[in-house]
Amino acid sequence: MAEAERIIGTPETPETPDTAGTEPEQGGTARPRGKRRIAVLFAVAAFAYALDLISKMIVVAKLEHHAPIEIIGDWLKLEAIRNAGAAFGFGEAFTVIFTLIAAAVIVVIARLARKLYSLPWAIALGLLLGGALGNLTDRIFRSPGVFEGAVVDFISPKGFAVFNLADSAIVCGGILIVLLSFRGLDPDGTVHKD
Repeated sequence: MAEAERIIGTPETPETPDTAGTEPEQGGTARPRGKRRIAVLFAVAAFAYALDLISKMIVVAKLEHHAPIEIIGDWLKLEAIRNAGAAFGFGEAFTVIFTLIAAAVIVVIARLARKLYSLPWAIALGLLLGGALGNLTDRIFRSPGVFEGAVVDFISPKGFAVFNLADSAIVCGGILIVLLSFRGLDPDGTVHKD
């Protein structure tokens, strides 16, 4: 539990009630820094989610049931597929489980937002949130049915799994979180040395 609190972060006891969770702005007035970080988190999430949603709408309308489009020879193609499982098509029988996991990730990120005072963490969690929302939207609204929908994947590198922009956002957010953890930066803005 202590390790989870360290990773999730809990703000330190403020030095004074007047300056807790604020940082000076150019005009000398204090602005709540946590609110700005939360705004960044949700802006990044909205951007990642919108890009994913728009790209999947285009792929379904223009690419599904058509031949793949070669971008860089056979090294990189755009190829519409429906993936009911996880990455690499594993676990197609567990679509409902993946839906629940995505929903849980969204809830955890929303709860973390209250204690967020780090801009890099806001970006990382925003990428995770946007990606999770993108794939969760597919799982809820695409066929064969609610909570069993197949995710639209379309980026197909040679010798690798076919993926989408939501997957890319999740992976980039995850890599950023690992890097921030190695640097000792917590979501609450504190830096620890282990």
